[in-house]
Amino acid sequence: MSSSPGHGPAPTATVIPVAPRPARGFMVLGGIYMGVGALIAALAAVRTLDLYGKDFSPFAGLLLLLFAAFIAYPGFKQFRRGREYRQLFASVDETGLWVHNTVGRNVIRWDTLAAVALHWSKADNQAGKDYSIELCPTVPVDRDDLIMRGLVRDEEPLRPDLPRLRYRIVANGPFREPMIDAIRQYAPQLWLGETEREPDYFGRPACEVDQDG
Repeated sequence: MSSSPGHGPAPTATVIPVAPRPARGFMVLGGIYMGVGALIAALAAVRTLDLYGKDFSPFAGLLLLLFAAFIAYPGFKQFRRGREYRQLFASVDETGLWVHNTVGRNVIRWDTLAAVALHWSKADNQAGKDYSIELCPTVPVDRDDLIMRGLVRDEEPLRPDLPRLRYRIVANGPFREPMIDAIRQYAPQLWLGETEREPDYFGRPACEVDQDG
């Protein structure tokens, strides 16, 4: 269960960016596209204002401006996506695992969990495996929580005494080991270890499954 206490993570919390590489990649690519668009826009201004003594051609300038917008707008979207990725991170402290995203922050408290585990399956990627961190609650989960909804999965429980809904953090990245280390530091009693799963087990958030019927 997630909750929204008035305070945030402790000052001593372990802060773990979950998408630093994609954030940098999108921002660099977006910056390049916007730079190219700005250059084309400048050329359009030069052409339209007839700075080189050529015949005035507003039509050619307009075409260049449209082309500049065609290049720059996708770059702006990529850059904005990178900025959003920079806001995705987790904090782990004695209270629980805090999730921070563009909507806000929320926490999965240790005292509402029965178990935490690392699941993995074989995959055709550089690492050869797909990983996820599974957080199994002892209390009802709000699958429509705006911050946590993307993490909620509806599957067979790890144990008969647990509910079907649980949190899944896809952990295919360098943040996996720091997050595991922090969880084991603050909540060692919850750690169940590793379990191999079937390929492509990640699934979709429970809220999306409900919408599809």
